[in-house]
Amino acid sequence: MNRKILVFCVVALIAVVAGIAFYGYRDQASSATTEPGPELNFSLPDLQDVPQPMSQWRGKILLVNFWATWCPPCLKEIPEFVKLQTEYQDRGVQFVGIALEDKQPVLDYQSRMKVNYPLLIGGEDAAMLAQRLGNVINTVPFTVIVDPQGKIVHRQLGELSREKILEVIQPLLKPN
Repeated sequence: MNRKILVFCVVALIAVVAGIAFYGYRDQASSATTEPGPELNFSLPDLQDVPQPMSQWRGKILLVNFWATWCPPCLKEIPEFVKLQTEYQDRGVQFVGIALEDKQPVLDYQSRMKVNYPLLIGGEDAAMLAQRLGNVINTVPFTVIVDPQGKIVHRQLGELSREKILEVIQPLLKPN
């Protein structure tokens, strides 16, 4: 009996330490700021197979969201992104969705949901791109917020709330 309790306690301790390490990294990664660099210098095709360079949005507050149609938290946050894109586009905010899958499911989703910001197809390469941007645990959704100077000011592993977006972008917004 004592041996079972000891094994249970060791396993519980390992789980607690792993949880603390994960949340510590998540908090550190989500608030980290980096200098602009080559990680934001890429181009991906849109739903019409036209390459879209990220440089076209330089000077804007950019929210780059890595997502997939098979990801329930991703689909949950997109309607709020659509609202925020409408509300804040005139103040220099631009959302860009990068799908971690093939084009057809994204086309089907777009035809149903009418997403009002660019959806790019990243496929398998998008996971490596997300990793370069700070998604070290390879999760979706994953979002980076970039200031108008091209610096990453926020990384979000997992779902991103309206409140958190506004907290990060408010100081960066152009006046009305």
